[in-house]
Amino acid sequence: MVLSLFYHLLHLFNQSIKMVLIAVGQICSSAFLAENAKSVIRLINRASNLGCKVLFLPEASDYIAKNSNHSKQIVQSIDESHFIKPIQKQLKHLNSLGKSLCISVGVHEPSLNSDRVKNTLLWLNENGEIEQRYQKLHLFDVEISNGPILKESLSVEPGMEVLPPFDSPIGKIGAGICYDIRFPELSLRLRSLGAEILLFPSAFTMKTGAAHWELLARSRALDTQCFVIMAAQSGKHRTQTDEELALVGKEGTIVRESYGHSMVVDPWGTVISQCTDIGSSDSSGSKEDLCLADIDLDKLKTVRRDMPLWSQRRPDVFGYDV
Repeated sequence: MVLSLFYHLLHLFNQSIKMVLIAVGQICSSAFLAENAKSVIRLINRASNLGCKVLFLPEASDYIAKNSNHSKQIVQSIDESHFIKPIQKQLKHLNSLGKSLCISVGVHEPSLNSDRVKNTLLWLNENGEIEQRYQKLHLFDVEISNGPILKESLSVEPGMEVLPPFDSPIGKIGAGICYDIRFPELSLRLRSLGAEILLFPSAFTMKTGAAHWELLARSRALDTQCFVIMAAQSGKHRTQTDEELALVGKEGTIVRESYGHSMVVDPWGTVISQCTDIGSSDSSGSKEDLCLADIDLDKLKTVRRDMPLWSQRRPDVFGYDV
């Protein structure tokens, strides 16, 4: 109660100096959509009670499958989703109470063009309506020595276009997803199109996360002089039912683990907020956490004014500009 009052007063103060409070969620999605929706709704309620205007959630918040075939089997259309529909209902309910909250959430959607699914990032407004949709461009096909082999292209159809930055309560948002962060041209293009905040919701592996997670986030912030928001999956994902686990035994358990460390980086490359490795856990073992940050666009303008990178770019030398 005391903490909620503190953040409410902080939010009122920030409003007076043109800051907006956001929340960045960290969850451990399972293969069960309705269960994951309950986890997200708990974070929605926490973020709303703290006075946040936007909640950012990870890639694949709706489910983490055990393999590519499993993903194709459990994917649901948005209109029938056991994940999205309860979330939309809760946002609409909060809005009716005067507690408006937008969310950015990563999901899977069926493809109309192939037997694969789409890895997309949805923007839901205060009334739960989908206003923006970005489809992941770069797919994570990686075989790590002494680590996991992940072939996202076996089950995921790549996107074919950049989503132009869109207006939000915190400024102009440019969207990417996870592996997209390794390709700077997307971030640079989004900055050229007017982005002030870049999103990279993710489910990083443990090995690549430990090595590159923060480094990539800070690099893209410095490249573009944008805020970078990294909502992350964290922990060991439950991809099998209790019955399946009983049949296959411990040796047959399929384990996928994500790095976590959800964070916000400012345009100067400073990590201004980050989730811990240990989140609250409910009776099902699902872990979830929030970190909070103020988005201060005046600071962004100052950084860009004092170091005018975009007016100093040299497309005349390189033959192209992003």
